[in-house]
Amino acid sequence: MDDFVQEIKNQMLEETRQAYGDAAYERWLDPRHMGSMDNPDGYACLKGKCGDTVQIFLRFDGNDRVKEATFQTDGCGSSIVCASFAAEMAVGQRPDEIPEVTGESIMDVLGGLPKEEAHCAFLAAETLQEALHSYMIQKGKKG
Repeated sequence: MDDFVQEIKNQMLEETRQAYGDAAYERWLDPRHMGSMDNPDGYACLKGKCGDTVQIFLRFDGNDRVKEATFQTDGCGSSIVCASFAAEMAVGQRPDEIPEVTGESIMDVLGGLPKEEAHCAFLAAETLQEALHSYMIQKGKKG
């Protein structure tokens, strides 16, 4: 029975890899940048049409570059993957470079997603942009 269960599990994992591609599959198995952040410089939490919520936390260094970016989501595997890539793509960027992280650019890094999951890339990118906006407002208040 254990062999049968393992065979079914392996088949399901392979079908997932084929449907989502290697980049998304690997990130789904091992998400990076997942977690919250105390006292972030920028923060946003958005809820998508699908009901998934994505939070992005940003910390900037003294040179106005993203030093650290993390995310949390209550969403599906695609939301996890897309938010993970959005956070990763933000690290090292200046505020004027972060707008280049779009739903399309996340999809490009992933090599695409099934059509019904593409909205997750746009939710992650929009949340990142809102976190940047939060940072810019705080920076303006301090400056």
